[in-house]
Amino acid sequence: MSNGAILPLRLADVSFAAGGRTIIDRVSLEIETGPSTIILGANGAGKSVLMRLMHGLLKPSSGRIDWNAPERPGAQRKQAMVFQRPVMLRRSAYANVAYALKIAGIPEPQRGALVRESLESVGLSHLARRSARVLSGGEQQRLALARAWALHPEVLFLDEPTASLDPSATREIESVIKAFDAAGTKVVMATHNLGQARRLGDEILFINQGRLVERAPVEQFFSKPQSVQAAAFIRGELPWT
Repeated sequence: MSNGAILPLRLADVSFAAGGRTIIDRVSLEIETGPSTIILGANGAGKSVLMRLMHGLLKPSSGRIDWNAPERPGAQRKQAMVFQRPVMLRRSAYANVAYALKIAGIPEPQRGALVRESLESVGLSHLARRSARVLSGGEQQRLALARAWALHPEVLFLDEPTASLDPSATREIESVIKAFDAAGTKVVMATHNLGQARRLGDEILFINQGRLVERAPVEQFFSKPQSVQAAAFIRGELPWT
């Protein structure tokens, strides 16, 4: 990575409360460059909120979140986030990616090549002129990934990106995620899917009831979980909150 790398990302004693309920409870961790990080936990554990805090969409109720090099207003963004249900503009697939580049501050002469490259990278070149709103769920998710790919982010946050997709669309999305990883982007992804965590993760952050219970390499996490909660979740016994 070039100088001015935004990683590592440090969270110090971060809590987040809403509606009188603590959703994230005193989480401290550091996200480094390199292997992909999976935030794993049951539905309602706080994974999405933790990711929104990291991305900067939410501000912590207490504690600190610091990037190694803070993003400067007006400068090109070095991190991107893809949601479970991405918002699509009422425009073509091509225009959706071009707009993301415009918002990110990429000069217009550079946009066309980046749009074409990113659509090709997710297998959507043939649908470039199709309205994004009429794409299938899997195609919309790939388009959301194309918008991120065009930015060549240092960090990519993914919030349950295949939760509402069928197995074949899920496989397509997972192959794109692996391509990000191979291209040197740090992938941080939330999921409750154990199989997906095994397939895509290098390390696991296990969240339970808003707390970071365990952090371990993926093989170690699944073969020798260190906490009662993680062991129960792996066995499918942890109640969903």
